[in-house]
Amino acid sequence: MINFYDTFEFENKNIDVFTIGELLVDMISSDYSEDFQCSNYVKYFGGSPANIAMNVKKLGANSTIASSIGKDGLGDFLKQHLEGNCIDTSFISRVDFPTSMVLVTKSKTTPKPIFYRGADYNLEYTPEIEIAVQNSKIIHFSCWPISQKTSRSTIEKVIIEARKNGVIIGFDPNYHEMIWEKEHDGIEYIKQLISKVDIVKPSEDDANRIFGEDTPQNQIDKFIKLGAKLVIMTLGSKGAIVSNGSNKITFDSLASKVIDTTGAGDAFWSGFYTALIKGYPIKVALELGFAVSAYKLKYVGAVVNLPSIEEIKNIYNI
Repeated sequence: MINFYDTFEFENKNIDVFTIGELLVDMISSDYSEDFQCSNYVKYFGGSPANIAMNVKKLGANSTIASSIGKDGLGDFLKQHLEGNCIDTSFISRVDFPTSMVLVTKSKTTPKPIFYRGADYNLEYTPEIEIAVQNSKIIHFSCWPISQKTSRSTIEKVIIEARKNGVIIGFDPNYHEMIWEKEHDGIEYIKQLISKVDIVKPSEDDANRIFGEDTPQNQIDKFIKLGAKLVIMTLGSKGAIVSNGSNKITFDSLASKVIDTTGAGDAFWSGFYTALIKGYPIKVALELGFAVSAYKLKYVGAVVNLPSIEEIKNIYNI
């Protein structure tokens, strides 16, 4: 069992956080809207694993990403953005598919995206990725790569290698039927995957899409029953509930100002992972994750100029 007051003991490895999955462009509306009636959209760097890799680096830990982008201008934009922020791009492959994109309306609640996918799910497992997994402390992925055959096979191999090498596995169960391979039971697949990872962070919407509507407390218990070791259930402005299977802890939201919710979950993961790497106890690392998320909410876009995790700790008096 994961004790809230313990710290994770990591081996001395080169990569603190290795994220695997979608690297894409977020097209975010200039105005608030819930029905895509906006005329103007602005291009932003995006993709949950890419956001986390960028944030972790800004917060003060070492991160890298394995992903697949197109041989096009948008792919160039994303790769150059990573390089400009000192992220290793050795594991970024260029494929003969268009770079993936998500259309999002700026929102103060949960964004409602439209997905345009191409290159991101054509990520193949390579000997280089295998070596990177072996040399990582934490790996992270979301539902995007497991939603299609090629990248799903890659993640399955990554999980096997991570478990052999004592690597902590974080999984964002952000299931969307729209992104999933047709005739493949995504919900059942996710349920079977839960026992193979260490940390899951479903939002209330994620849990409802996987299990059907229920109370957050009951949803957490369902994840625990499936074998999750640590469940972080985020509840938007209502904060979060975290369970290790034995105890549940509630966290209030630290957000004082909400300009754009895009990437708020990624910001949490980033702060949480960085704090774990820095040796903070799990409960403190959770608080720091929520603090980083609150900081991000004050700005538009998934990736913002974050201070170090130590500065975040001081800003939010943690």
